[in-house]
Amino acid sequence: MAGATPEIQFYERELNIRRVIEECDLQRLDQALNICDLSSVERKLRLWQKLLPRIKPFYAVKCNDDPMVVRLLAQLGAGFDCASKNEVKLVLGFDVSPERIIFANPCRPVSHLEYAKEHQVSNGTVDNEFEVYKLHTHYPNSNLIVRFKSEAKEAQCPLGDKFGCDADVDAAALMLLAKSLELKVTGTSFHVGSGCSELEAYDRAIKKAKNLFKFGALLGYDMDFLDIGGGFPGSDDRKFEKIAESVNTSVQRHFPDERVHIIAEPGRFFVAAACTLVCKIHAKREIRNEAGKLDTVMYYLNDGVYGSFNCILYDHQVVTAEHYLDNAESLPHLKSLIWGPSCDALDKISEDLHLPNLNRGDLLGFRNMGAYTMPIASPFNGFEVPKTLYFQAI
Repeated sequence: MAGATPEIQFYERELNIRRVIEECDLQRLDQALNICDLSSVERKLRLWQKLLPRIKPFYAVKCNDDPMVVRLLAQLGAGFDCASKNEVKLVLGFDVSPERIIFANPCRPVSHLEYAKEHQVSNGTVDNEFEVYKLHTHYPNSNLIVRFKSEAKEAQCPLGDKFGCDADVDAAALMLLAKSLELKVTGTSFHVGSGCSELEAYDRAIKKAKNLFKFGALLGYDMDFLDIGGGFPGSDDRKFEKIAESVNTSVQRHFPDERVHIIAEPGRFFVAAACTLVCKIHAKREIRNEAGKLDTVMYYLNDGVYGSFNCILYDHQVVTAEHYLDNAESLPHLKSLIWGPSCDALDKISEDLHLPNLNRGDLLGFRNMGAYTMPIASPFNGFEVPKTLYFQAI
């Protein structure tokens, strides 16, 4: 990749956030700090390989397109789920072969298809007849992976309203259309929803995929590619273990043939826990009730929902603040509300908290801030997005 590679700082055993804060002297900086532990990403990959050995992870780049994260996963042999030409370009820039990429956006602009064709990125999803005709015109040699709808009953971000055809009727119709146009259907795809909390969701979807494989065989297709999508938790390894057990059981039941290549599209699984955001309180305000008694303390931070905390609006994330005071036990704990720095009244980070009585210049940390945060952050109202520092275990 072109451009200078950011510096990586190395640590032994465990990354000490307090030490990082002290060495960075955040009291003098107006910019929030995003602390990225690259070793956390690598540990997650090892955990995936241990618990889901048959399923190859294709990292969902949209979750966090930080080049340092993408480069690390590329070096470790992961695949990539890309949704646009620029994401494909980013991944190819790290010498990733086209076979390690799935263009998993069912509705792609023609120029993006042409870019994929030029660079031989042939695997891509499709969920409607208009896209089938588009592929017939602009990329007829591509591998069509039919994406069907099969949502979890409980998910952080459901996706079925936007993507995925009906598995019982529409998917078969798309496969028939592809056959009539002499296009290749090589597999199926689904996504139970980002942040899935229902274990049975994967088995339900994998069973539907098996039925479509059977239908494809009747049409003469030799389908050998199954994409089970994302939805895997990023900060709850025990829940991931349960999901992995359910997925393994279902895969063994419905797809025992090892010739079928099975991939997934984990995003937050890899990066959510890798980042800790540290913000500085730059202003404070006290709200009193009619009797003049202190009711709520409001703190204003140097990052908000137009920056990294956009995850609150777009990813339905609930963030948890932690302070770095040594004398917190001796301080009164007060009902607290946290705001971002902009002039927008929607820029609210968290409320109904009970924090020690903090002051301007004190710091608050937020763990699990690696997913759907920095890629969407903007300098709205002229406030800078956080600065990222990278760390890795020796």
